[in-house]
Amino acid sequence: MFIKTMAGLYLHIPFCKQACHYCDFHFSTSLGLKSRLVEAIGQEMALRRDYLGANATLETIYFGGGTPSLLSVSELDQIFTAIHRQFTVAPQAEITLEANPDDLSAAKLQELKAAGINRLSIGLQSFYEPHLRLMNRAHTAEESTTAVRRAQDAGFENISIDLIYGVPAPGHHIWEADLANAFALGVPHVSAYALTIEPGTAFGHRLQKGTFKPAPDEFVATQFEMLLAAMRAHGYEQYEISNFCQPGRESRHNGNYWRGVPYLGLGPSAHSYDGQNRQFTLANNPQYVVAVLERGEVPVTVDVLTATDRANEYLLTTLRTARGCDLAHLRTHHGLDLPGTRAAYLAELQANGWATIQNEVLTLTDAGKLLADHITLELFQTPAVAE
Repeated sequence: MFIKTMAGLYLHIPFCKQACHYCDFHFSTSLGLKSRLVEAIGQEMALRRDYLGANATLETIYFGGGTPSLLSVSELDQIFTAIHRQFTVAPQAEITLEANPDDLSAAKLQELKAAGINRLSIGLQSFYEPHLRLMNRAHTAEESTTAVRRAQDAGFENISIDLIYGVPAPGHHIWEADLANAFALGVPHVSAYALTIEPGTAFGHRLQKGTFKPAPDEFVATQFEMLLAAMRAHGYEQYEISNFCQPGRESRHNGNYWRGVPYLGLGPSAHSYDGQNRQFTLANNPQYVVAVLERGEVPVTVDVLTATDRANEYLLTTLRTARGCDLAHLRTHHGLDLPGTRAAYLAELQANGWATIQNEVLTLTDAGKLLADHITLELFQTPAVAE
């Protein structure tokens, strides 16, 4: 009897109507290659169908980007036909599509539902018009609310919305209003991210020129604390630093990332993980299409994970979650004994109120979550120590 491995499928749809000023993901605002790229993704499935193992069953499918809601119904059908030809899909699979509010007409929502999408992740970012303009979003504040209401009316109950905090402002009233508007929609899942200024983005260029000033760290930290308090008050659980859900409503796909479940990423710039190595597909649309359709090759870079890499990844992913880092698992399966090698630092984390350790599980407190990246880097092992 074969035991089927549960796995995930991620599809990167690298097209957008316009470039958001904060975004450093791979995308193109030229849609000329869209149909060819959809064809190439289908071909890549055939070429990589065994990556997850012969007996893998897809538990989750996630259309990310870019803006997957730019796909036409025929392009979605083409992708789903290829998926069912190459893979076994679990009967109750979670199938998510990222969407922008301006794409979600009543007709589009019916098409998405008919195609098999059962979860929507809607990129609202804000309900405040000046902030949407500042970020160069393609939708209006009114469309932020209308899109969610339309999706609910169309029968979508499993909905997540994205919000961005830490946008420069004279005070916190705009963020308070954004949170109030989000709760009024009653969606089961909210992802909230601090505005980050990445090199190469429009904000990054403006920062270099001195024409954009990001909010101070203290301002951002206060809004994060406001976020945590508001989410708790409205019954949402913080199951990962940036993700909140009503009880039992976490994103299965993203949750599997943090639990180390294997997944296959398709499309330019997509990442894949099979438990032993990571693969990164070339982030170039024309070159990807030519390689896959004309040469029958998938242009990937393989990163074979060392024992150190796997230990550090376990630290990185688990410390971001409410479940915390199982120190016994880290010691037994990854050979890293933090209580033995970093006892002083673990004691410091607890004394400062940044972390707790209960039943050998290290969990960050609210104060510690503000320092999550720093704490994780401090605990990382170097190859010289671990191997």
